[in-house]
Amino acid sequence: MRRRAIALVCLLAALGTSACGRARGTAEGSGDQGRPGAGVEATEPAADLGFPVVATKNTTRIAGADPVADAAGVARAVFPATSADTRPNAVALIDARDWRAGIAGAVLASTPVRAAVLLSNGPELPRASRDALTALRPTGAKSPGGAQLVRVGDVARPAGLRTKDIAGKDPFALARAIDAFQTAASGSASQRVLVVSADAPAFAMPAAAWAAKAGDPVLFVKRDGVPPDTRAALRAHDQPHIYVLGPASAISSPTLSELKRLGTVKRLGAADPIDSAVAFARYVDPTFGWGVVDPGHGLVFARTDRPLDAAAAAPLSVSGSYGPLLLLAAADGLDGAVGQYLLDIQPGYTRDPVRGVYNHGWIVGDDRAISVATQARIDALLEIKKAQTSDQRSSTP
Repeated sequence: MRRRAIALVCLLAALGTSACGRARGTAEGSGDQGRPGAGVEATEPAADLGFPVVATKNTTRIAGADPVADAAGVARAVFPATSADTRPNAVALIDARDWRAGIAGAVLASTPVRAAVLLSNGPELPRASRDALTALRPTGAKSPGGAQLVRVGDVARPAGLRTKDIAGKDPFALARAIDAFQTAASGSASQRVLVVSADAPAFAMPAAAWAAKAGDPVLFVKRDGVPPDTRAALRAHDQPHIYVLGPASAISSPTLSELKRLGTVKRLGAADPIDSAVAFARYVDPTFGWGVVDPGHGLVFARTDRPLDAAAAAPLSVSGSYGPLLLLAAADGLDGAVGQYLLDIQPGYTRDPVRGVYNHGWIVGDDRAISVATQARIDALLEIKKAQTSDQRSSTP
């Protein structure tokens, strides 16, 4: 518990809101009890700095206790806000009471809005979100009329910011309204649309990262039907390429047939959410898909039972080391598909690692969500390794 508390303090320190790893006491060699030596503060042992919880050599953790804190941490990591060019254009404030608002709203992190994502508990703005919003000081996005804040759903209305509202009577209508907002901001409708289940959050989660990266909207269907608002939104895209994430257990074949009347349809994924996320990370066609099948990429890791973390983490996929969202079922251990996938894309070198390429992983959630042991295993699988030469391989028994 002490390590977890220190990790969270260290995260806040990274956000500029607290101190980390320093303890006032006797400085080494000062001989003076009760105060540090001149200009120096004594430090606790390295374990108390929060490592390896906060970071390892190939991973960085956003150590929030919940998605609200994770969103605030991601926003400050992506937008340090130390100068005008490191502040976001806008902040998308999304209702945390419905994970579907977060998945659909992740598209606002893409161009042209390039919003930071924060979460609001309905009309109540959590302290973590309030503090992050104050620090971010959004400059104003040109496309949606200079808006500094985009309110998604029935959320708080902080004073003093130019604001645009996106509302809908239910998740299907809200996703349609977000899609219309993004289309208006972009000046044209995307020819690619992601369709996910409104009732299977784990299968829907990877859509948030792609929406943020590519600007393609996310719309929802029921297992056995396409709601009217989703149908109307797809018609507005004029026969788009529709990519359905999830198996028939989440979105039935008759629903696919209905979607085919509204555009071309491809189903992606696998029978369980973890394998499905890996399949999406690998997938590529000429105009769509991550296509992460080789080393040199960013990856984001979150838990299947925290769907709002997909929205919170979405800006990580449209900046820095751009990468898909991978899922874990539990705090401890890597599911087979994830471990094998990381082995498949593990970097290697033959002569000089400086000339190699590198993978980096973002761990979303504190060590109750994803344990330190699991983080260490991910770190090891992301590490660049020396490849065997043909002579070494031939001599291996």
